Amino acid sequence: MSEIRLPPQPWRVSSDTVAVLDALEAAGGPDCARFVGGCVRNALIGVDVHDIDIATTLHPEAVIRALESAGLRAISTGIAHGTITALPERRPFEITTLRRDVETDGRHAVVAFTDDWRQDAARRDFRLNALYADREGRVFDPTGEGVADARAGRIVFVGDPHQRIAEDALRIIRYFRFYAWYGRGEPDASALAACAAGVDRIGGLSAERLAQETLKLLDAEDPRAAVRAMAGAGVLTRLIPSAANLRTFEALVRIESEILFAHDPLLRLAALISEAPEPQLAARSLAESLRLSRAQGERLVEALGRDAELVSWLSPRQTRRLVYRLGPRVFRDRVLLAWASSTRPAAAIQWRALLPMGETWTAPRLPLSGEEVAAAGVPQGPLIGRVLREVEAWWIDQDFIDDKLSVMERLKAVVQGLVL
Repeated sequence: MSEIRLPPQPWRVSSDTVAVLDALEAAGGPDCARFVGGCVRNALIGVDVHDIDIATTLHPEAVIRALESAGLRAISTGIAHGTITALPERRPFEITTLRRDVETDGRHAVVAFTDDWRQDAARRDFRLNALYADREGRVFDPTGEGVADARAGRIVFVGDPHQRIAEDALRIIRYFRFYAWYGRGEPDASALAACAAGVDRIGGLSAERLAQETLKLLDAEDPRAAVRAMAGAGVLTRLIPSAANLRTFEALVRIESEILFAHDPLLRLAALISEAPEPQLAARSLAESLRLSRAQGERLVEALGRDAELVSWLSPRQTRRLVYRLGPRVFRDRVLLAWASSTRPAAAIQWRALLPMGETWTAPRLPLSGEEVAAAGVPQGPLIGRVLREVEAWWIDQDFIDDKLSVMERLKAVVQGLVL
C-alpha cells in the first residue's frame, strides 16, 4: 500500500506547531509525538482544521518538563487521563499521552499509559478519528480503515460498537454528531444497532456533556439525516422526549441552508420541540434537563411563545409594533419557526420579507420620562407607571410618532382622565 501524506497546510509548519513538536522530540526522540484525530481527518478530506491535538509516548510529567524547558507554558488540564495543554504564542495544543483503558463504567474510564500506538487507537471511538500523522505529514492508520472511512464519509466504530458504547455512552450521541458533520450515504447498520441497544445508558450521562454534543450535532450544515437516524434508533426521544415531529425542524434546516445561508443550533433545538402540545413548557423542561445556560434557556422559551399573533401578511406598521414588543432576536426566531411550520409554500416570500425589519429597524425610545409625568401633576407611586404605559400604548398606536409636542399633549389628556 502506498504511503499516504497530508496535503501541505499552514498549521503543520507554523511557528507554534514547530515549537511544541521540537520541545517534545527533544525529550522523547523523533517519533514520540504525532498529530491525532480531527486535525488529521480534516486535513485528509479538505475541511478546515481548528484544533490541533497531539498524541505522545511521553508521560504527562515528562511533557510538562519538556514544554517548560523550551520556555513554553504548560497547563495540567486532565493529567489523570494524560492530557496537558501547551500554550505557545498564538494557539493552544492539547497533548495526550498514549493510553489504554483499564476500567470503564460508561461514564468515566481508568486508564494506563502506554507507548503502543495501536493500543491507543483501539480505545478511540471511530476509525476516522483513530488517525495519526507525523510532522512530515505521513499518515498512520492503525485500524487500516480510518483513511478510507474519512474519504468515503463512513462513521464506523473502532472494533465492537457495543463495547465502545459500554465504555462511554456519550459515544451514542457522538456517533450521530459525526454522522451529521462527516457522514455520507446510509449510516452503518452495526453502529445504529449498538446505539439503539444502548439508548438507556444515556440517562446516566452528565447534562452538560449531552448538551455540548447535541448543540454540536445541530450546528452541522445539514443534520437532517442524522436526526432522522436518531429518531429511528429511539435515541432522539430518549434525549429530547418532546421531539415527536420532525417536520418543522426539517423545514427550518432547509430554509437556513438553502435560503438564508446560515444556521443556528439553538433555534434548531427549538424547532425539534415546536410541535409539542405545550412548547414553552417543553422548552423549560429541556433547558433544565440539559442544564442549558440561563440565556440559552430563556431564548428557547421565548422563541416558542404564542402570546403574539404572527402571520406572514403583517403590514410594516404591524411588524414594527411586534418587533418593539418582542425585541429583534425573539421576533426573528418566531418568524423563522412560523415560516418553517407553515404548510403554504406560497407564503415563503411573505415570511422572508418580514425578517429584514427585525434586523434593520431600531426601536425608538418613548420620548417621555417619569420625571415629566410627575411634573404634569401625577403623584409619586404606581400611578406614574400606569400613565407612562397609557401614553406608550398611544405612541405605539401612532406608529412611534417622533413628535414631542404630540406626546406631551397626550400626556395631558391621560393625566386629566386618571388624576385630575
